[in-house]
Amino acid sequence: MDFNEMKDKVLADKNDMFTPEDIEQNKGVAAVASFPILFWIPLVAKPESLFGKFYANQGLILLIYNVVASIVSVILTKILGYIPFVGGLLAGLVSAVISLSQLGGWLLLFISALQGKARSLPLIGELFTAFK
Repeated sequence: MDFNEMKDKVLADKNDMFTPEDIEQNKGVAAVASFPILFWIPLVAKPESLFGKFYANQGLILLIYNVVASIVSVILTKILGYIPFVGGLLAGLVSAVISLSQLGGWLLLFISALQGKARSLPLIGELFTAFK
């Protein structure tokens, strides 16, 4: 699998699940849902919007990922800190990778929502659907 095939698979649109009117009218509320702590906003503001619910699900998944990844980062940082010489460097590297993955997930959701594209988070975006 070359890079373009992988990119197309990861960034595949699921727009065929939604009406163009739903997407156009609810881009803003979907973008707000990309902020993990605000995933619930589309459920309150536009409860009938399937596009909003899609991004509410993605925001919730990102929130859960952020909490779990932050806990893992703290634990790994503590463990790696005990390794002489390179432990601090490895701990910083692990923290940076985790932080970049969190930022990347948020940026993907935010930009996709503003563009009116329904894109799931890579690897974790299809784990569950809480809101239908």
